[in-house]
Formats: sequence, structure tokens, C-alpha cells
Amino acid sequence: MKNIIWALLLGMSGVAVAQAAEIRVLSAGAVEPGLHAFAVLAKRETGHDLKIQFNTAPQIAKRLAANEVYDLLISPPAAVEQAVKEGKVVADTRVPVGRVGAGIIVRTGAAAPNVGTVEALKQALLAADTLVYNSASTGIYLDKLFAGWGILDQLKAKTTRYADGASVMEHVIKGSGNQIGFGAITEIKMYVPKGLQLVGPLPADVQNYTSYEAAVMNGATAGDAARAVLKLLATPAGKAAFVAAGVE
Repeated sequence: MKNIIWALLLGMSGVAVAQAAEIRVLSAGAVEPGLHAFAVLAKRETGHDLKIQFNTAPQIAKRLAANEVYDLLISPPAAVEQAVKEGKVVADTRVPVGRVGAGIIVRTGAAAPNVGTVEALKQALLAADTLVYNSASTGIYLDKLFAGWGILDQLKAKTTRYADGASVMEHVIKGSGNQIGFGAITEIKMYVPKGLQLVGPLPADVQNYTSYEAAVMNGATAGDAARAVLKLLATPAGKAAFVAAGVE
């Protein structure tokens, strides 16, 4: 009898292991801290492991254009919608992840500029020695904002651009003089312990939130597991994992 029970337990264990899957995720970098927190929850609740590749929105677009296939895609809604139109994403699997605002940064120890109002921020930018921001979603928005204020041409000569947020953070940490940077608040928080200071969010009147969605890709090798993870994402516990990391 003991041998039979032991055999049954081994069989049950084998089933559990067989059901666990590695889910390949292509994700925008701005949700990185929230996605890492959620991955821990997903592992505990479903047994599935999330293997995550983080990229900027333009880099994600290039990967999709090259017909790369992942199990889950996490990207701004417009990019997901385009992927649906191209038949690369399963339309009825789309789940909202949250939104991320933009923040203003200086290196730790540097004087923090007044950025509490639109006018104060404008004056701080004109007075800065150098500016740093990315060429992805945040940077595209900032260019339009500064152009609308009529100061983009004045700022261009002293602005450094990078393809990703991480490079912006590292540049500001190692910077000098009166330097101001911008980035996704979630990414900024990851670099605060490394020598970065979050001065504050963009003023409410001009704050830019980038929203993100998750969806299963067509051709996913772990499609069923990916759907189970998305189901968890839609629960209060799933949402809380992202909110705790700064993804609203």
C-alpha cells in the first residue's frame, strides 16, 4: 500500500512539473520593476516562469517587424493594436497593465531645480547647462512639448539623447554641472540607490502617461500558460504587484 501511495504522489508531482512552463515575454522597459514583482507572483500562483526581454517601443517594433515570436507582448496600446492588425497578436487576449508617468532627475547631491509649475520647469530648462532624455516614448513627447512652448530649438544644442532610459540614468549619475534629465518614473526609482535623485514628476498640466497592455502572440509556444498568467494579471493581486512598483 505504501508503495502504491508513493507512486501516486510521484505521478502527481510529475504532472505539476509538466504543467509548469517558461513563458517568453517581450516587454517595454518602463514596466520593468512591476513586471519583475508580478513574475514572482506568477511563479508562486501558476508555477510558470517569465523569461523577459525588455526593449524600448521602437526596438519592440523592429522585433515584431522581423517576425520574432514571443508568448506575451507588453507594449503601448497603439503598438499592440498594430500587432493585432498584422495578425501577430491574439486580439481577445488583451489585458491592461497600467500606466507610467514621466519624471525629472538630477544626480544625487546636485541642486534640485524648481519644476513645480509649467513656467518654473520652462525656466529651469533654459537655465540648465545640459539636458538628457531618450529617443523613445518619453523623448518623443518631450520634443512635442518643448516645440509647443517655442523653446525646442534653444534646447537642442545642449541636449543628449539615448535610445533607452537606462543610458539616460547612467549619464545623469555620472554628469556634472547644472544637468537635468527625464525618464519614466518607474525606471528612475530603480536608479535612485545608485546616485539618482527624483526631483518630481512633470507638472500635472503637462504630465504624460504612457499606458501598457499585455496580450498573447500568435504562434506562442506556451500559449495556454500565457493565458493563465494574463488571467492572474487581471486580478486585484496581479494589479497590486504593478502598482506597488509605480505602475499606476
